[in-house]
Amino acid sequence: MGKASKTLGLAASAVLLSAAALAANPAYVELKPADFQKEIDGKQVGLYTIKNGKGMVVRITNYGARVEQVLVPDRAGKLGDVAQGYETIDQVLGGQGSMGAFIGRYANRIANGAFSLDGNDYKLAINDLSTPPAPPRQNTLHGGKKGSRFVVFDARQLSDSAVQMSILFKDGEEGFPGVLPVRVVYAVNDSNEFSITYDAVAATAKTVANFTGHTFWNLSGDLGSVIEDHLVTINSDKVLDVSDALVPNGKIRDVAGTPMDFRTPKAFGKDIKADYDLLKAGGGYDNHFIVKQKTPGELTLDVRVKDPKSGRIMEVWSTEPGVQLYSGNFLEGKVPRDLGKGKTVYQFRSAFALEPSHFPDSVNHADFPTTVLNPGQWYSGKIVYRFSVD
Repeated sequence: MGKASKTLGLAASAVLLSAAALAANPAYVELKPADFQKEIDGKQVGLYTIKNGKGMVVRITNYGARVEQVLVPDRAGKLGDVAQGYETIDQVLGGQGSMGAFIGRYANRIANGAFSLDGNDYKLAINDLSTPPAPPRQNTLHGGKKGSRFVVFDARQLSDSAVQMSILFKDGEEGFPGVLPVRVVYAVNDSNEFSITYDAVAATAKTVANFTGHTFWNLSGDLGSVIEDHLVTINSDKVLDVSDALVPNGKIRDVAGTPMDFRTPKAFGKDIKADYDLLKAGGGYDNHFIVKQKTPGELTLDVRVKDPKSGRIMEVWSTEPGVQLYSGNFLEGKVPRDLGKGKTVYQFRSAFALEPSHFPDSVNHADFPTTVLNPGQWYSGKIVYRFSVD
């Protein structure tokens, strides 16, 4: 074989290897609506797609109103998937309980699964239990054993760029008082913003409500890679102190001089292994920061995250007074629970969550922003994920 032939042969081999590599490791998995068709609790589950005119795509299943995929470009303009999720509804059912879900009727923890309202004591479903030798805890987490995470929402496609999901919480459900209808609208726009707008009303009685979105993010587009190099900036100089049971104890700490200080950009991994009680309590970051809002309820920049490799930037804006930062501490690479799209194993700290909401356990702290709704009172909120590149 001559030199030219050898060169052509090598080039052809390189092309074939490159094609094989691309086939083995596609930029993202195409989710199929047919793989999400299932009847659960007598209601039909499906997959809904919203998109803008610039290539951004978001896919949501109405089981738990879960975000299963978010496609946005990197600095080279290549679309990639930045949200952990699953390829089929059966995988969702056996997967991480909160992954991608809309959380209600009450996001985060309520201490000992109990609170009082107008002299009436309410006992809730307990679903946050510790395992020895961890300190004992018996809390209500994310609305109880079922909450909105494990319920089929009524869904209606509003347009190519928006879908509405709704749910009705019954009086006494999971122990909470009052009927509470909730409407959630997922939408994207041509500024590469993905928004969650939600409204609820205390239809029959005084009640409590607290909502958030729980998407698991990895801005690199490689959903199994560790996120400790992501740079995080949080618009907060105060964080809630917590008890050994991981619920607020009523105290507030300044972040200055601690591993909780994200006032300037800092990698997740810089201080995550520090000898600091709030980090030990959650096995990493699982902490609620008080957002610096000029006016309560005003749409405010909460957090900015940048992935240095892909150049992707995500800003999280919300109307909520606080935001929970979670560093994927309970992702463990367990199969099948942590086996995601494209057979990707979701390993320890391969994603982070940012959960704008009212403070955890506000029902038991009179000095926290209230989560109480009087009869006929509406609660409206909005979360916006704004994507760009450096």
